[in-house]
Amino acid sequence: MIDRRALLATAFATAAWPARAADPVFRIGYQKNGILVVAKQQGVLEARLKPLGIGVGWTEFSFGPPLLEALNLGGIAFGQTGDAPPIFAQAAGSDLVYAAAQGAAGSGAAILVAEASPIRTLADLKGRRVAFAKASSAHNLTLAALAKAGLTYADIVPVTLAPADAAAAFASGQIDAWTIWDPYFAIAQGRPDVRVLALATDIARPNNFFLANRSVARTQPQVVKAVVEALSGVAAWCEANRPAVAAILSRGTGVPLAATERAVARTDYVIGPVTPELVAEQQAIADRFHAAGLIPKSIRVADAVWAAPPNG
Repeated sequence: MIDRRALLATAFATAAWPARAADPVFRIGYQKNGILVVAKQQGVLEARLKPLGIGVGWTEFSFGPPLLEALNLGGIAFGQTGDAPPIFAQAAGSDLVYAAAQGAAGSGAAILVAEASPIRTLADLKGRRVAFAKASSAHNLTLAALAKAGLTYADIVPVTLAPADAAAAFASGQIDAWTIWDPYFAIAQGRPDVRVLALATDIARPNNFFLANRSVARTQPQVVKAVVEALSGVAAWCEANRPAVAAILSRGTGVPLAATERAVARTDYVIGPVTPELVAEQQAIADRFHAAGLIPKSIRVADAVWAAPPNG
């Protein structure tokens, strides 16, 4: 089990800062995949913010919830997660806003089982030990999969583990199924004894979001806007240069190239606004978590959507 305080202390050792308008460093949290890693390796944001007199700091997180806790506490100003982390964070009173979206981000998440497992359908998950990271997109995918199969959360034995711990538990047979995203999914998929029970795209549309600290978005709106615009350019470049993207990601994360190529091939590289459709999808997820008793109160996702300042 991960010690959350230790994890955050490690992150803050390099990222601690007060969220204020005049801070000379815009600090970003990222994970082992995606557009932010490419932007970091290429120095795109450093080049974009240098004329504004602002540097860029980077902190890696293993998954979304600790990243958003750092965002709430001011350890970082900006980061990317899947759909569930901002819902749990907002329900806990986190000071965040949705700045942009990577809607329908591809098929880079799945529920995995051992090749020899008797589990053949989602309904077969009943009574099984299913692992996922708590408050992550995998948590949402698991809940959506159960609903699709006519099951409830009470029908499984949930095992909440961070990705690295879940990978070890899955490899040793301590769990029956594992809900996970890339690059961990792509790494596991390279093993001959692993079978995909269901892809995320067979269950629910996966969306990713770029989140900002609300205070930073309010006091530095042009900086947040510049970051989102620069990342949109990176996304367009990624869409057109997948072999190069795989090489950059593998080099930047240490994930083997073959696994990275699998992840890149199934990712949709696009960044856009948080549309009413996306807000509605997020709201439906939030309502499902609340109905299952997994978040302490109902929330209104629209209250956390940031409006970019106009040009000029």
